Parts: sequence; structure tokens; C-alpha cells
Amino acid sequence: MISRKYLYLIALAREKHFGRAATACHISPSTLSAAIRDIELELGVAVVNRGRTFAGLTREGQCVVEHAVRLASTAEGLRQELRSLREELTGHLKLGVIPTALTVVAGLTAAFAREHPHVNLEVRSLGTGEILKRMQQFDIDAGIMYVESGMQQQLFTLPLWEEQHVFLCPLDSELAEREEITWYEATHTPLCLLTPDMQNRKMIDSLFSQLGYSAEPSLETNSIISMLAHVSAGGWSAILPENVLELIGVPTGVKVLPLIEPNFSAQTGLVVAGREPWSPLLSALIKTAQQLKDSSTTH
Repeated sequence: MISRKYLYLIALAREKHFGRAATACHISPSTLSAAIRDIELELGVAVVNRGRTFAGLTREGQCVVEHAVRLASTAEGLRQELRSLREELTGHLKLGVIPTALTVVAGLTAAFAREHPHVNLEVRSLGTGEILKRMQQFDIDAGIMYVESGMQQQLFTLPLWEEQHVFLCPLDSELAEREEITWYEATHTPLCLLTPDMQNRKMIDSLFSQLGYSAEPSLETNSIISMLAHVSAGGWSAILPENVLELIGVPTGVKVLPLIEPNFSAQTGLVVAGREPWSPLLSALIKTAQQLKDSSTTH
């Protein structure tokens, strides 16, 4: 099993501040400093650049942290395996979820919680790049993101949902009298879209480019809730995956129109780094996700 002092070093690398790292580990700063010095004496290298404040890790320190993170993940997997042999599955499962999937993921987490009520779940709203990064750092266990992005990284990917996009506009606008709208027509409205760093926005921009159009939104945000609020307030229209509205409903004063020419959809699903054997928690999550997928295809 990994020595506790290496867990303290991982916390310091994450928090980038001795005081915050000590608080996160429930120890005093002096105890943390002593643990870091002990690591340096044990390995014969400096792992921290010291100044009046924390000045970052040395190259050797970064190497030590990377190995420590892998060891910590392996140790946690062993503990889960042993617990699962003698009792119900327990532990803490962390998911990174792209903003456009934050509503539909509730179907997966609810099903998992029913099967494993003693597992604590944590759902974090993250961009695709951050999900990939944090999975590699073992900061999260799995991700919910666009299947295409996961396959490009050669990760285990399980498609779960088909994302159809719709157009939202204020009820008092002329467009609200329509039954549908083309993508081209959408570009001629005052659009509110996700920020360019978001994967959903990149896909929309790519589609517009393929069609020979360009979208020039007058408002950008990285929040789905903010998009809905701005359309509801009037003055903007928006393009969003339809499943965002399935759980939270259509905001007051908003009309939803199908987007046509073309009919565009994208798959989102579960993405897991690494290969089998997975930890008991991840194996259970993948099993639940597969059951969810199988049940959706039979309806």
C-alpha cells in the first residue's frame, strides 16, 4: 500500500499551496513539510521548489507525483476489490460530465445508485479536455462526453444517448409561429451559443462550416442554465441538444423548434481510461451503463 506521506505530496501538487494541502489532508502545515522532507531524504532528490511560498514541483517531484498517483489509484482499486468480496460495494465514484449531458446523466447515476446504495457519487461539470486530463491523473473515474472524442483518444467508449439539436426562441418573436427552422435560417438570428472552447460549440461550428455558413453569436456562455435564461428573457435565440430540456423542461416564454436541413445528431456516452481489469466501482458503472443502453434499444 502507498505510504501516507506520498498522499500528502499528491495533495500538495493538486492544491499548489502548503496551507490548503495540509487542510485537505487534515494535518498541520509542519506535519506536511516534514513528510515532504522525508520523501526527499528517502529518494535523495528535491521534489519541491522552495521559496517564501510554494513555488511548484521540481522535475523529479513531478515524476514522483505521477508514480504516486498511479500507486494510489491501484491501492484504492485493491481496497474496493477486497470490500466487494466481503460486503456490498462501497466507495466514492467521481464522474466528469460535459455540460450538455448534465441532465441525461441523471438516468445513469440514478440506476447505479439503486444497484449500489452505499457508493457515494460525485458529478462534476467539465469540458472534454478537462475530463480527459483528469482521467489520466486519476482525479475522476470516468467521463460522460461525446463518443467521437473518446474514440479519437482510443479510450473504452460506450454510446448511451443520441443527441438531437433544437432551436429555442422567445415566444414573442416571429419565429415562434414556425413549426421548424433550417440551420441556415438560424444563423440570421441573434444567437446565444456555448463558448468556443466547449465541444458542443465546436461541433456546431464544424457543421456550419461544412454547410458553408458561419454563426456569429451576439452572446456566448459556458452555462446551459445561462443560455436558457437569456432566451427566456428575450432578445436571443439558442441551439441546444433536445435532451437538455427533457428533465428540466422548457423555460417560460420559450418556443422550441426542430432544426432541419440537415437533421444533425451526435452520440454521447460513457468513457473510461485504461484497460481491463477495472476497479470494482468502474466495472459496476460499466455494467449499469450497458443495462441502460440495452433497455433503451428495446423500447
